[in-house]
Amino acid sequence: MTLLRSARFPALLLLIAAIAGIVVANTPIGADVIGFMQLHVGVAGTAVDLSLAHWVSDGLLAVFFFSVSIELQFELTRGELRSFRKAVQPAIAAAGGVIVPIAIYLAITAGSGLESGWPIPTATDIAFALGVLAVFGRGLPPAVRVFLLALAILDDIVGIIFIAVLFATDVNFGLLAMAVIAVIAFAILSRMLDTRARAIIIPLLVVLAGATWVLVLASGVHATIAGVALGLAMAQSPALRVRHAIEPWINGVILPVFAFSAALVPIPSVGESGLSPAFWGILIALPVGKLIGIAGAGWIGQRVIAGAANTRIALGDLLAAGALGGIGFTVSLLLSELAFAGDRLVRDEAVLGVIGGSVASVVLAGVLVSWRARHHRALENRAPAVTTSGAAQEGRA
Repeated sequence: MTLLRSARFPALLLLIAAIAGIVVANTPIGADVIGFMQLHVGVAGTAVDLSLAHWVSDGLLAVFFFSVSIELQFELTRGELRSFRKAVQPAIAAAGGVIVPIAIYLAITAGSGLESGWPIPTATDIAFALGVLAVFGRGLPPAVRVFLLALAILDDIVGIIFIAVLFATDVNFGLLAMAVIAVIAFAILSRMLDTRARAIIIPLLVVLAGATWVLVLASGVHATIAGVALGLAMAQSPALRVRHAIEPWINGVILPVFAFSAALVPIPSVGESGLSPAFWGILIALPVGKLIGIAGAGWIGQRVIAGAANTRIALGDLLAAGALGGIGFTVSLLLSELAFAGDRLVRDEAVLGVIGGSVASVVLAGVLVSWRARHHRALENRAPAVTTSGAAQEGRA
């Protein structure tokens, strides 16, 4: 269990699962496995009649978003986003990390009819990015990790908004109102967990969580939003305990299963027309757009927002954070499925673009993070031999 709570191993597991999905899809058994994932399980004739692939993306992934929103709740109330001063700089960088990839994607896909995929390259995979940081970032200042964590959480907020607003279909507001009532009841009961009625309350919370998920699914809003709402609504102390308990399952089962399922993509044969603009837009927008957007907006933000010079993050560290931000994976894979749900070929190419762009970002981030880590370790080793002003000057390099 300790291994599954670490930063490095889950990131490696996620990458292996995604690669395994592509490999399996392109073997003789690929068609059978893809067909199996389309097998429907549930109550026929109801909203809860889903293929296995949708049980993974709509069901299991709701648990992942539940965990993410608990972390978000903590950061907004007691963590790095609890005040405007703390949140504003990563917020500006996150905005750049969303706007520039969108601009690059739209520029590449202009006139192709595939512009609807613009949300795909806007996401950052927190677990994967922190995993790469853990592998290559020994010696980096804690401020860089904090900045990246805040940045990735804000990215997730944007992704959640995109999922909730852009991919809702024929919304049934009556069912959505019932889901809100269930969430409110869930929030109230979660604040009574430390009473003697705990044995009764826990099963009720599970029932309310399941009911919320079904109601959101049936309402036409993507079911993962149920996980977001429940995570934000739950009382913080028990929520953090629940998150700690489910973390190994999310890292060891849910995310790898989702990555494998989403990456079950036959590599398309490239004809004279080549791969679609959606593939190239995502492939380029993730590593290039995130790097330019995050580093550029972060650098500008630090000069627009007044603050002590020693609280600023050096441009080299911003570049490393920007490269880490290009690792899309989980949310980007989900956005690919949603944006091109009606066109399987384009969806598959979009998935390949996400994996290719994320792998390129991993390589780029590995190089830049290693460079910055060496730089900071060298500064530490030389610290006794230089003056304070000299060290401050080098730190801003």
